[in-house]
Amino acid sequence: MGMTPILAAALTGVPVGIQKQGIWCGFRQLFVRFAGAAETAQMYTADALAREMNRALGRTPIHSICISGRDALGSTEFLVAALKQVLPGQRVMADTDGQRPEAIAALQDFIDLVQITVELPYSAVSTERMQETVRAANRAGCGHAVVISGTDEASDADYLRIVELAHDASTATAIVIHPGPAEERSPLDRRWSVLLEHAMAKHTDVRVALRLGGPATIR
Repeated sequence: MGMTPILAAALTGVPVGIQKQGIWCGFRQLFVRFAGAAETAQMYTADALAREMNRALGRTPIHSICISGRDALGSTEFLVAALKQVLPGQRVMADTDGQRPEAIAALQDFIDLVQITVELPYSAVSTERMQETVRAANRAGCGHAVVISGTDEASDADYLRIVELAHDASTATAIVIHPGPAEERSPLDRRWSVLLEHAMAKHTDVRVALRLGGPATIR
């Protein structure tokens, strides 16, 4: 008889903080952050992660749990095993780059919102997988959003192309456009009003919003 493998993943921790961007921007969340290559990481088993989450949920009020970080949906078995043990009634958001649409079906019973963060520029292959992730979330009955993380070099056409592709994937998609860093440091000019007008001609649920900053925020 074979032994059941221990499910584990490298995380940067399970901190509580304020969501800095996207649909639930400004909400207090419990973050499950998968570590990137250059980040200090700690190995968690699924059972250890569930215990850590339940301890946090028992001692402090939060709006929701956010699964984020590098390749956030790359460890579906680990996430399912942990989320099965979490205290009932929790809202869960997956903040993903949209490159693992196949993970949505496995996680659909545990996730309320799939938020796909698109960081410009975005390749053709990436946009195809982003669209498939939107479709998968829609099929699964999960809320779904596309967050366009702008750069100072991004053109209006770059933003509008993502809006159009998200709309084609699902008309129920909520879309947030975050301007680039330079725009966020100064008052928004008329460009953004015109851009939003053009975006809403393609898809009605679009907004422009500034990202939050500072040490209290996490993504």
